[in-house]
Amino acid sequence: MAARKLERPRIGVLNGLSHVALAVWALLIVAPLLWTFLASFKSNAEIFGDPLQLPGALRLDAWGRAWDTAHIGRYMLNTVIVVCFGTAGTMVFGSMAAYVLARYRFPGGRLIYYYFVAGLAFPVFLALGPLFFVVKQVGLLNSHVGLVLVYVAYSLPFTVFFLAAFFRTLPEAVAEAAQIDGASHTRTFFQIMVPMARPGLISITIFNVLGQWNQYLLPLVLLAGDPDKWVLTQGIARISTLAGYEADWPGLFAALSISILPVMIVYIIFQRQIQSGLGSGALK
Repeated sequence: MAARKLERPRIGVLNGLSHVALAVWALLIVAPLLWTFLASFKSNAEIFGDPLQLPGALRLDAWGRAWDTAHIGRYMLNTVIVVCFGTAGTMVFGSMAAYVLARYRFPGGRLIYYYFVAGLAFPVFLALGPLFFVVKQVGLLNSHVGLVLVYVAYSLPFTVFFLAAFFRTLPEAVAEAAQIDGASHTRTFFQIMVPMARPGLISITIFNVLGQWNQYLLPLVLLAGDPDKWVLTQGIARISTLAGYEADWPGLFAALSISILPVMIVYIIFQRQIQSGLGSGALK
């Protein structure tokens, strides 16, 4: 009894410290985002003045300059196209590969799985040189198709690793009952196993969207020769460079705000699905 009484205060202190750490972490994340949004409505003098000062007026001209003059709208459209096709390809091929590797036993299956997992330990910047020449030789350099294919290949290791563990937790009896009823392997996968794995699929889809949306190195190497096909990260880097020469810091922060908003909206809408997917995978 005495030992238990001594343990209770210690647990309370740890809980308190964890809450303090989470609060500090949340402040470190929220404060820069909030300051970025407020800076997009400020003037140059206000930006370099008191950092805690609110905008003197609601100025929307910086958002217009970022959208039209800095071509942020075109960059965002290119990003949406690339990320949509890249995420769709990643989820289709990654889910099918993960399902086969998780549910079927065949010679070389474990070796293929470990091959995918090994891709998680391979930094992307080490392959930029060979990747550039490979994409160039197949005629897909400076094209969205080439970037989409590279995005799919780049995102497959984590997708297969995550979904393979999730598919292993699904009950075997359901798939066996479907096969007894005459369902093919393809029909069993798309009509039975995919709906059962929906939490995990939604979670990994959001992670892939965020990862591909924020990717900078791959577009920088594969789309450098055609500014009309640049994605959002390249456009933000260009605006950042021009802002230093033109002193248009509100336009830079407006462009950053425009690039942040879609990601925040996606996470706010699907945060419950992400948490349920990760939680169910952990519990199972």
